[in-house]
Amino acid sequence: EEAVTPVPAPYFAKAPPVFIMGKDLRAIFSRRHSYATKSNKTLKVKTPGGSLVLHQLKKRSKGPRCGETGMTLHGIKKLKMKAYKNVHKREKTVKRAYGGSLCGKAVRDRILRAFLIEEQKIVKKIESEKKK
Repeated sequence: EEAVTPVPAPYFAKAPPVFIMGKDLRAIFSRRHSYATKSNKTLKVKTPGGSLVLHQLKKRSKGPRCGETGMTLHGIKKLKMKAYKNVHKREKTVKRAYGGSLCGKAVRDRILRAFLIEEQKIVKKIESEKKK
């Protein structure tokens, strides 16, 4: 007699997957401010015990900007105004004229402008002497 070989079931005829309920991965605000605003930014952190907690983040500072051009000043830490009190002087300034307040381009323009004005004064003085 003939032996009947079982036909393998197609790949889509497998049993449906079983979903096992996992740990609750939601985290709640620990403070009374419950809205997702700029001042209420948080970071999800997993503790060694395995629970999720929210760490409160502080606002980032835009940092110091040039008084003339409005560009950010390079080489100076981006801190809040009160935090500059606890920082070394080398982290607050740049070793250049107008170091912590103007950018390099603004200083270069000022020097060039002053030089050209002086040159113009000399030319005017020479012209006035020629007329006499």
